[in-house]
Amino acid sequence: MQGAVFYLLTVLIWGSTWFAIRFQLGVVDPSVSLAYRFGLAAVLLLLWCAVRRVPLRFSPREHLAMAAQGACLFSINYLLFYWCTGLITSGLVAIIFSTVIVMNIVNGAIFLKKRVQGIVLLGAMVGLLGITLVFWHEIAASREVSEHASQNVLKGLGIGLVATFFASLGNILSARNQAKELPVLQTNAFGMAYGTLVMLIYALVQGVPFAFDMSVEYVGSLLYLSIFGSIIAFGAYLTLVGRIGADRAAYATVLFPLVALVISSIFENFQWTPLALSGVALVLVGNVMVVGKGIGARWRKRVAVA
Repeated sequence: MQGAVFYLLTVLIWGSTWFAIRFQLGVVDPSVSLAYRFGLAAVLLLLWCAVRRVPLRFSPREHLAMAAQGACLFSINYLLFYWCTGLITSGLVAIIFSTVIVMNIVNGAIFLKKRVQGIVLLGAMVGLLGITLVFWHEIAASREVSEHASQNVLKGLGIGLVATFFASLGNILSARNQAKELPVLQTNAFGMAYGTLVMLIYALVQGVPFAFDMSVEYVGSLLYLSIFGSIIAFGAYLTLVGRIGADRAAYATVLFPLVALVISSIFENFQWTPLALSGVALVLVGNVMVVGKGIGARWRKRVAVA
């Protein structure tokens, strides 16, 4: 039951962050916005750790492991995705990010020596097909643009895939850190602090001005992304990574674009089509195959025995 709550929190919160990120772009450079976001999240998490009096002393080797997770999961990947969002539509970005489930399966097999379950891989591919159908209108529209815009699409695709690969490495590092008995709460706190440091160094080297937008939209979205999108969602998601594996936990990344679509249909006039509804059905089928109980669990068990 607790695992289902973590899964639901991840899907609902990250599904809504796509809309909140829109209010972060503009006045403040993405690297600085990310430093604000994860810096605030790190401070709040460390204060919470102090209140709960949980251990905060770790060895240099453990700090290095947390820093590696922070660089991949709380800074570099997000900066690349912000750049990607400036080049291609949010629908295409969502599709690219959904490929993290396949990357997690492959990287888990390479770095964690995890056996790849055929039913999990098949379910992931079914889900990716479904999310592609949902966003097919945007995919088709992206092909009917100028030559310059087409180059931006290809550039955005490349940047998005690199960003997704960093996110996948962060997932694998989190699974490895939890296997080494590093607690999720403290690892996230220090990881976000190290991620903030990476963004601050980048901004200083690039000469990016440390501006701030005092508008209600920017401050409100910053607080939401820091508290809900970073502290709560990452805590829930990375706990799932430790409990059910990076491959199955990553299926949340196929589901949360659907939440983003519901929000988009309310605030951005997204139009549901029969093709999009068919895609939603495929995503749900894939979800049952990857993380569902009942028939999904029996499928996975049967494949594991075979």
